[in-house]
Amino acid sequence: MRGAEGYTPAAKVLHWTSALLVLGLLAVGLWMTGLPLSRLKFVVYACHKWIGLVVLVLAILRLIWRRHSPPPALPTTVTPWERRLAPVGHWALLLLVLAQPISGWLMSSAGGVAVVWFGILPLPDMVPRNQQLFAVLREMHHLLAFALMAVITLHIAAVVRHDVLRHDGILRRMWL
Repeated sequence: MRGAEGYTPAAKVLHWTSALLVLGLLAVGLWMTGLPLSRLKFVVYACHKWIGLVVLVLAILRLIWRRHSPPPALPTTVTPWERRLAPVGHWALLLLVLAQPISGWLMSSAGGVAVVWFGILPLPDMVPRNQQLFAVLREMHHLLAFALMAVITLHIAAVVRHDVLRHDGILRRMWL
């Protein structure tokens, strides 16, 4: 299943799939808001929502998997302050990855825009149409995106610090 120091194959697949999708969604999200009103903009927004919902499902699966298979112990080279911060950073990432698609779904509902997963499965509105609520949720969605980018940056910086500068094998635990 896994070595004493590494994550399970399932945890690795969930991590890297989520990571690639989230990074792609953030990049597309920054780009798509500047698109002129067109068919392309509608298609990009629809795809953004579809993939965002996939990320939501993956995040829920990660929570379930983490309950079933806790992460391996940190290497002994990890300092006490890093041991305290590591779980905070990981939970912040997971909560933001859950909150981001939920805020997008709420925003779409408040804006009166149906969410139809992959153009097949219509999802229920989470809130009634309300333009004031839409504006608040849009701002929340944007702020969550920037918070997610900040936490991802810190996460990557921590990996670089551990693996490149300290050579303590943190990346190898999650590498495929």
